[in-house]
Amino acid sequence: MREKKVVIDVGDGAAIPDPEDIGLFTAWRISFFGTLAIMAFLVITKPDPYLAILKYLPDGIVITFKVTCASIALALVLGLIAGLGRISKNRFFNLAASTYIEVVRGIPLLVQLFYIYFALGHLVRVPDLVAAIIAMGFCYGAYMGEVFRAGINSIDDGQTEASLSLGFNRSQTMRYVILPQAWRTILPPVGNEFIALLKDTSLVSILAVSDILRRGREFASESFLYFETYTMIALVYLLITLVLSKLLSNMENRLSHYERR
Repeated sequence: MREKKVVIDVGDGAAIPDPEDIGLFTAWRISFFGTLAIMAFLVITKPDPYLAILKYLPDGIVITFKVTCASIALALVLGLIAGLGRISKNRFFNLAASTYIEVVRGIPLLVQLFYIYFALGHLVRVPDLVAAIIAMGFCYGAYMGEVFRAGINSIDDGQTEASLSLGFNRSQTMRYVILPQAWRTILPPVGNEFIALLKDTSLVSILAVSDILRRGREFASESFLYFETYTMIALVYLLITLVLSKLLSNMENRLSHYERR
């Protein structure tokens, strides 16, 4: 039985370093240690205001991760449903999933945030944090749907036929045979989407959610130190995305190691 070779390249997240890609791996090291060095230099040589800015951001970092984790959880659920709908032979389910993906991907995330919080706010008042999570999860769920569809399609049809011949029904085949294997293909693009989503959480500051950018804006409006504040915010975002990309790289390598065994 021959396994299909499929490469999924989706999302605008940070590039995930591969130890075998010397250029990218070295670029990650330069970026990571360069960011740490610049932050340390600024905090040590000019603690006022850089250390003060850094102390002002932890609450925003926590909120940013809360929004990111909750949104990605919602996006994974919606993406799985949409992905299954896209490969379904049920015409209604397939059409509904395809329409959801086409409509949501055609509307900018910022517009979706405004629509859910301000436009729908006339009908149902939703707290700003909940509105942000719903909007981001709903938007990224459409992208995840295509990731799940591609991952499931990457599994050879023979796997399904063999499972059915062993007495599994289609639901059990998908749950116990196809999805566990597809996850290895799905994981890298899901990781990229996670990092992209974390960066996009900066948009939720327009809903008065106190994420990293919002906390920075509050500090800058009080101190009028815009250059120093936004420099530190950019460095914090860069440091977080670099750490996450490295963690995802390690996870991918571990999965590849198990595949080779």
